[in-house]
Amino acid sequence: MRAMVYERFRERPVVRDVPEPACPPGGAVIKVEATGLCRSDWHGWQGSDDDIEVPHVPGHELAGVLAEVAPDVADHGWRPGARVTVPFVCACGECEQCRAGDHQVCERQTQPGFTHWGSFAEYVAIEHAAINLVRLPDEVGFATAAGLGCRFATAYRAVVQQGRVADGEWVAVHGCGGLGLSAVMIAAAHGARVVAVDVTAPALALARTAGAAVTVDASDGTDVVAAVRDATGGGAHLSLDALGSTATFQNSVRGLRRRGRHVQAGLLLAEHATQAVAMGPLVGTELELLGSHGMAAHHYPAMLAEVADGTLRPELLLGCELTLEDGVDALLAMTDGSPTGVTILRPGQVAGRE
Repeated sequence: MRAMVYERFRERPVVRDVPEPACPPGGAVIKVEATGLCRSDWHGWQGSDDDIEVPHVPGHELAGVLAEVAPDVADHGWRPGARVTVPFVCACGECEQCRAGDHQVCERQTQPGFTHWGSFAEYVAIEHAAINLVRLPDEVGFATAAGLGCRFATAYRAVVQQGRVADGEWVAVHGCGGLGLSAVMIAAAHGARVVAVDVTAPALALARTAGAAVTVDASDGTDVVAAVRDATGGGAHLSLDALGSTATFQNSVRGLRRRGRHVQAGLLLAEHATQAVAMGPLVGTELELLGSHGMAAHHYPAMLAEVADGTLRPELLLGCELTLEDGVDALLAMTDGSPTGVTILRPGQVAGRE
């Protein structure tokens, strides 16, 4: 099969033939119809994830068709030909967290594109498939399903489950990449009034399309905290750092009203990993600081139902569709910043061939 492979971190990947994955015990093999290009893939290529061993095939946001299933997975009703996606966190189903239903923080989780070869390939193997496969409604196309990936699903859980968004609340979203735009759309669809903050005009324009009531351009020295507090009449009820930087984290926390809720959805890495928090205001105003990491497969049906009936329209957040070959340049281009919208790769397509 064809796959995008890098032999060393930070060296240009190549698209070449590699062996198709074997179906693991208790697992499945998916023929990849579409896969999202995410900034986490770029971080992995940079060598920031200890799980990755080179040579490596990245890719963790995927949708496709079941090509093969292990016998015990078939016993759960899964058959080749089913249209599926999976969470980027694939749970073991047996640890304490999994038994409690918290698959997204599984102690023994696997992640395609990190703990093993991922979906920038024609086929990808998934472990513990019976609890990680998610059936796609006919109304949800492969590109849209791949775009749900770690960004839209993470945003759904961050806004709806962790953030407990309520009708009429003010929600601030700091950073309008794929994750942030997803959060804007989900919060607006659930009746919230959204303030979207970013440093680029195209991202803010897309945020307005996704449902933002107010946008704040943080590129020109604007006091973001003051702008959010002014727009919301005293601060956001719920605020998300959807980027993962010191500036977005601090602005998110400081822009909350009393008893407000901050959800950290963007990864805080490298020099941003440790943050200072003024505990006096946190205690005195009873703020909540929450993390959000993906979403368990058993929570997907509620989100997919909203996609299928048009309540949520993640297809509006999609950017360009590329071949694996063109995806190499798109991955490397993330060194200079993330693109507007979700880039989708089509592993089955070859440049110059219909």
